[in-house]
Amino acid sequence: MTRPRVVVAGLGDSGLLTAIHLARADVDVVGVSSKPGLVSGQELGLRLARPADWARDYRIGFDRFRRLDRAEIVHGELTGLDPAARTVAVRDREIRYDVLVVATGVSNGFWRRPGFQTDADVTAALGSAHDRLAGSASVLVVGGGAAAVTTALQVACRWPEKRVTLAFPGRRALPQHHPRVWDVARRRLADAGVVLLPERRADVPDDFAADEITAGPVAWTTGGPATAADAVVWAIGRVRPNTGWLPAGLLDEHGFVRVEPTLRVPGAPGVFAIGDVAATDVLRSSARNRADRLLARNIMAHLVDRPLREFAAPRRRWGSVLGPERDGLRVFSPAGRPFRFPAWTLDRVLQPWIVRRGIYGGVRPGIR
Repeated sequence: MTRPRVVVAGLGDSGLLTAIHLARADVDVVGVSSKPGLVSGQELGLRLARPADWARDYRIGFDRFRRLDRAEIVHGELTGLDPAARTVAVRDREIRYDVLVVATGVSNGFWRRPGFQTDADVTAALGSAHDRLAGSASVLVVGGGAAAVTTALQVACRWPEKRVTLAFPGRRALPQHHPRVWDVARRRLADAGVVLLPERRADVPDDFAADEITAGPVAWTTGGPATAADAVVWAIGRVRPNTGWLPAGLLDEHGFVRVEPTLRVPGAPGVFAIGDVAATDVLRSSARNRADRLLARNIMAHLVDRPLREFAAPRRRWGSVLGPERDGLRVFSPAGRPFRFPAWTLDRVLQPWIVRRGIYGGVRPGIR
């Protein structure tokens, strides 16, 4: 009897974990990725300030994941979906599926782009962004989310001689987190010498993609003089779903994939979606709340015609906001309370045991 084939379209953080769970089940898994390995969208600040440290934990070749040994990995760019024929197109190749997982994520700034990349392309992108900031005497970070906050803090800690400024549109940054998170983050930013500019909304065109590091000055629609800077990091949340390869009927008015609470896509039998591309809730929180395990269970239940479980979205964002610091890593709960992993545990406990062994199910050593 032929085993069902599950195609996971997109092997970023959410798609990779879903594929890892499914690879242990009685199905054939095919993962499609435009990248040569995991190139995580997490920890932008560390990526910019210390790219080698970031790459050790957030850039991992697919061949290093032990639980993907039974999966087929296709390195290519998705170009189309035929729900009636149950096939996806990857350049000039068509791949049949019994179940399809859409996990192609979003484009967001220079650090999350959908296009095809080789290992050399990824290395060049990491190096050029780091070098751009390293050669700048002043850095302005524009945005009020976690990506902006961690970038300002990590850059200021890496280069204390630079003038680092964080500008955000509200009275406080991190509006999607519990207020306690900003209380902690504000103190850490102040200790690092970051200049805070609240209630500053940048004057940018509607079609501005914010996908490169630019130079100042930056003008504000909320008043006040323009702010000069040698380098401007745009983290203003202008995400664009990577859904150009999908039929329009599967998308909502903003281009995200419509999903039921079970993460199933209505109107497309056998199709599910997860991660930032899935319109689960306002925060699209299936990307950050381990919905991958629930989705894998739902797919197996779907294949044997059993009831599916529903994803319950949290009301606030949570997790790591500041990135690894000298005294460790703070992980915030949805209630805004931080738990700190001491610095010595990051390389001895957190990454090797909790992340690589516990979450990924085993990662082979890489070449340093």
